[in-house]
Amino acid sequence: MIRSVLIVDDSRLARMMVAGLILDRWPNARIREAENADQALVAVAHETPDLVILDHSMPGESGLDVVAKLRASAPEADVALVTANIQSSIRQRASDAGCHFVAKPVTAEKIDKLLADIGIAP
Repeated sequence: MIRSVLIVDDSRLARMMVAGLILDRWPNARIREAENADQALVAVAHETPDLVILDHSMPGESGLDVVAKLRASAPEADVALVTANIQSSIRQRASDAGCHFVAKPVTAEKIDKLLADIGIAP
């Protein structure tokens, strides 16, 4: 079961959509949001989430750029990189960073697969 999810995306709409998909599966999950890498690091410093869903393309640091910092603050959190950039080089970098990969647009099926991949079934 997921208790806490941090959704990091500069798009409010994207954050709302992902939050809705998570809450459809776990209505009691606590959802926190961040608009960028700096806000994500502050949020993780205050409380470690079970899952971080991280957009790749954001102002400032990209999702992949901030993964190592997130891992240092919250090594036990699962991290998923969400991006429309499905190039094999991005997928490889995500894999190398220990991130799950979710291609945009995020759908219920993709969230279900992510949760299955991290060993959490809805």
